[in-house]
Amino acid sequence: MDVHRLDREQLERAYGLDGQRLLPWPALNAPFEGVWCVLRAGTESTPHSHHEYEIFIAICGAAEVVVDGERHPFTAGDIVRLPPGSTHRVVNNGPADFEYYGLWWDAEMSAQFMTRHTRSIR
Repeated sequence: MDVHRLDREQLERAYGLDGQRLLPWPALNAPFEGVWCVLRAGTESTPHSHHEYEIFIAICGAAEVVVDGERHPFTAGDIVRLPPGSTHRVVNNGPADFEYYGLWWDAEMSAQFMTRHTRSIR
């Protein structure tokens, strides 16, 4: 068993929030990548879009996710599916930090995973 630990002292600023890329991780052969995100109270992430599929998993707190201009409540325990090409951001108007995990993948990442997987079982 391996544990890849979150280091809250080493979060990096990107897309208007603080985060740590926990995936890819050499010990884990996965067809996706991921980041732990901390959106500080009273802030919002930078709106963006991309070709990958993506999900956000709300871990702690409450915020709103804005997808193609539509606002939706986003609270601990929720999972949001973001279609490729959608413009999205997370807005935290609350008094406390909001934490969520983002995972994304595309066809190329899946194909690379299958190649690695096939090699590992031979």
